[in-house]
Amino acid sequence: MIEAISYKTDPFEQRYIDLRKTEGRIYNDAEVLQLPSISKDHPHYTEWRVRKESAARLKKYFEKRLSLPKILDVGCGNGWFSHHLAYIPGCDVTGIDVNFTELQQASRVFSHIPNLRFEYGSIDAGVVSTNEFDFIVFASCIQYFPSLSRIIEQAKQKLKPAGEIHILDSPFYKASEISVAKKRTAEYYKKIGFPEMTQHYFHHSLDELMFYHYRIMYSPSWVNRYFLNNKNPFCWIIIRK
Repeated sequence: MIEAISYKTDPFEQRYIDLRKTEGRIYNDAEVLQLPSISKDHPHYTEWRVRKESAARLKKYFEKRLSLPKILDVGCGNGWFSHHLAYIPGCDVTGIDVNFTELQQASRVFSHIPNLRFEYGSIDAGVVSTNEFDFIVFASCIQYFPSLSRIIEQAKQKLKPAGEIHILDSPFYKASEISVAKKRTAEYYKKIGFPEMTQHYFHHSLDELMFYHYRIMYSPSWVNRYFLNNKNPFCWIIIRK
């Protein structure tokens, strides 16, 4: 059941939506319903192929771990990933986001899915309960949180005692690489006409996770890319409560 979404005006959001339009990342309802499958002619086809593989890998992992799991998809956007997870037998999926425009689309497109709901807000704003979820997923969004340790601590509060946080489809850098990565990001946003967006994109290192009991389930090593023909450039990380 999709629950009602309360909206508070965010002056930043329109600029963000304009950015996504410029990047070709705003999809119509019919396209969202089919994601992560998309036409080979689409300019982001390669990116979606990667996301399709990682989503399938995570779904398979969840299916083997628990019956009737409760899953929180943080930064769910248009809801395609939440929808993908909602096909796990017996599960209950909640997607949350501070992007009201895309969240409205998610609520509209996936209103027919009984075990899927969407909530407007952030993980620390009281829209979800403490000790509620078996799994919390950050898919392609951890780079939008300024403090990695803070968001992990907030997520841990929402997990059941044996719960897990999963981070995937987001870049992590060596400490020595961050300065160059920041410069590259600034140049990219300046080039496409959104220089102010640089302050909303953050570059995290695995060193920031040193105090957590984390496990890397997939690492984008040269061996994996060359011998297994796996072109996913992102780690899949699990942090247990």
